[in-house]
Amino acid sequence: MTRHSFVNSPELPAISLPAANHHQQPLPTNNLAFSPLAILRIRSACRCLSALHRKDPHWHPLPTSILSDLLTPPEFTATPKQQPLKEAVLRFYKLKQLLTKCVRCFTEFNTEAGECGREIGEVDKDDCCQNPHYGYKEADGECHFCGPPVWSPWSAWSRCNVLCGEGVRQKTRKCFGINNSGCHKISDNLQMEPCNGTCCGDKGWGSWLPWSACSVTCGGVGSRMRQRVCNSLPACRFACSGESEQTERCESKNQCPVHGGWSRWSNWAECSGSCVNNQGSSVVMPSRARQRSCSNPAPSTDTQPHGQSCPGDGSQRQDCSELPNCPVNGNWGAWSSPGPCSVTCGEGLQLSNRKCENPTPKYGGKYCEGPSTKTSVCQSPCPVHGFWSGWSSWSECLATCIPQGKMPTRTRKRLCSNPAPSTNPRGQPCQGEANQVENCASLPHCPVNGAWGSWSPYSACPVTCGVGLMMSTRKCNNPPQKYGGSSCPGEERQTKICSTNLHCPVNGVWSEWSDWSNCKDPFRKDRVIRCKPAGGSQNRERKCLHRAYNGSFCIGEDLSQTRVCYDVSDCRVIETQPLKGTWGEWGQWNFCKPACGESSKRIRFGFSGRDETYDPAKMAMIYHWSQERKCNVLWESKARLWSNT
Repeated sequence: MTRHSFVNSPELPAISLPAANHHQQPLPTNNLAFSPLAILRIRSACRCLSALHRKDPHWHPLPTSILSDLLTPPEFTATPKQQPLKEAVLRFYKLKQLLTKCVRCFTEFNTEAGECGREIGEVDKDDCCQNPHYGYKEADGECHFCGPPVWSPWSAWSRCNVLCGEGVRQKTRKCFGINNSGCHKISDNLQMEPCNGTCCGDKGWGSWLPWSACSVTCGGVGSRMRQRVCNSLPACRFACSGESEQTERCESKNQCPVHGGWSRWSNWAECSGSCVNNQGSSVVMPSRARQRSCSNPAPSTDTQPHGQSCPGDGSQRQDCSELPNCPVNGNWGAWSSPGPCSVTCGEGLQLSNRKCENPTPKYGGKYCEGPSTKTSVCQSPCPVHGFWSGWSSWSECLATCIPQGKMPTRTRKRLCSNPAPSTNPRGQPCQGEANQVENCASLPHCPVNGAWGSWSPYSACPVTCGVGLMMSTRKCNNPPQKYGGSSCPGEERQTKICSTNLHCPVNGVWSEWSDWSNCKDPFRKDRVIRCKPAGGSQNRERKCLHRAYNGSFCIGEDLSQTRVCYDVSDCRVIETQPLKGTWGEWGQWNFCKPACGESSKRIRFGFSGRDETYDPAKMAMIYHWSQERKCNVLWESKARLWSNT
């Protein structure tokens, strides 16, 4: 069994790991057993090991093939010989605790969606959160915020939990922050309010539509389907429960068509000739044929639809290449051009010849009949000097475009044939060039594909706190892209992580306002003003939280607020004399208490109005009345109910 060394350092004893094999045998008790999946993960790199080494110099630099979520080691009683193995396992778990601090760091965090953006790489969690605007992801894949606690916006109201009648609906929000200990109250992240179901007369499902055609049309069992439509309004779609489709078996009693099949091939017929007629480039090859019929079986004609005919051809033909070649008789070729004149001047004879090669006799054929030479009368002219014919048209350019650094050309020529110089006696040749060459300057330039230049030095670290990205760029100018050529492939910039080892300032964040204090006399704390027409005061406070690392103080100056109040809780009406006034409006119904059960009730209050002649000195109490009614609560919650009203 092949083994791979995991760690070799004075601080961490070497441990052998088995090769990844799905069929490996159990290891002896003096070795650690890792699954193949664990071995693959152990070999994956962790990019922040160097940062962990800086935080714990006692640990020597380790190879990057180390897993942060190591498996639980097998439990066994260590003998003296196995004691080094047990110590190595404990060091593995110390390494695991360090590796769990390795996170993916992001420079952006969306507090509305709770999502991270613009990843800069894997760094130590503490280094990433030196900037309170950053976010990070751990092994669970969830995005976390480095800054102080902050609430997301409220979600939309959920739909009412009943179709018809009184119910409740809720909305939620989330708290993000590196220390969100103050965000765990259900009252802060959950709100509820009464609602009325409006789907009392909902139609629900419509009737089932007719069954579809059977999936088979002949000789067998298939399936068919039918559907129904939810006729509810869009807001009441959830009233349609159950399936919208049904499927059942169906059987077709029709006879299936029988498709045709070929019979066996017949024997080959006799060849169409006794020899191969090979006449130079033209070869006539005899052939032979054989047939087959579409009768095994024949396609059915008494079914609907009819059976398909046999695919392919009903006959085949092949050359009889084994036959001998037919005899080829010889035939004279063309006469050659007349030879030189027999005299240098005046009338003479010229000799022409021909060969028996059109075709040459072969395969036992006959030789050509007749003479192989002939003569003709000739006259030797006087010397004739050559003169040029007109120039030919310019040829096509050697290229369709002008390449980089080289100009394509085209040519034209003329012949010394107007007249040609005599050869016997020899005349003088034409004077001048027979060919001309010129540049094809009117062609378009060939496309020049761009190529990258050298990388620039890395830029300075762009941040003064936390971690950031340094950038190096290159230009597509070696050569630059021209004349429609393709641009340089690849990236024009590369980055690497830089760390300032300084924590960014964390600005203060206001806490929520505290509840209003009890209504008290502002001058005499022991004076009772409950149910009296005497004004009091009450206050509330807030704190500036989470400010650190020289961050700015919270925006705004108010640490507390004070307002005028009247203590009229649970007061009854006692009129010392008639008061002029009008009935006020009823207030909102409170939530049901308790949240469920037959004894659940809700209450609302009302207060009297007054006219312009109202005199507080003439009354001992303020008008106050209430109503209550029994609740019909269909939903039970263990959370406290809250409302915006």
